[in-house]
This record gives sequence, structure tokens and C-alpha cells, in this order.
Amino acid sequence: MPSSVVAHISYQLANQELKVIFNSGDVYIYHNVPEKIYKEFKASISKGTYLNRKLKKLFKGEKIS
Repeated sequence: MPSSVVAHISYQLANQELKVIFNSGDVYIYHNVPEKIYKEFKASISKGTYLNRKLKKLFKGEKIS
């Protein structure tokens, strides 16, 4: 998953939490994210573009570190 913005993503289906670790070291949790959105994000060619055009518009991220 090479990306100039996103280092790693993970998803917890039970509570629909998407965790995004950025190359900067910042970590954000996005709540109530449907599995479909996670799968689209994971499959996207440009993680940064998907993040900015879709994910951030639909869900509020909570910075955890």
C-alpha cells in the first residue's frame, strides 16, 4: 500500500472504526464507517485522494496521537 500520505489503515468491523496512520505519525480514528467505505478506501489507487474527497467529507476523524 505505498502512499505519500497514508502509512497504514486498519478496520474494526464490530464497532465500525477505521484507523488511519499517516506518514507524519499522526493517528486518526473515524467512527461509524461502513465496511463498504473501508474496502473502497483500501482498494483505492490514491489513498490521499480518497481520504480527502470522500472519507473526510463523510466522517469526522478523531486524532488519537
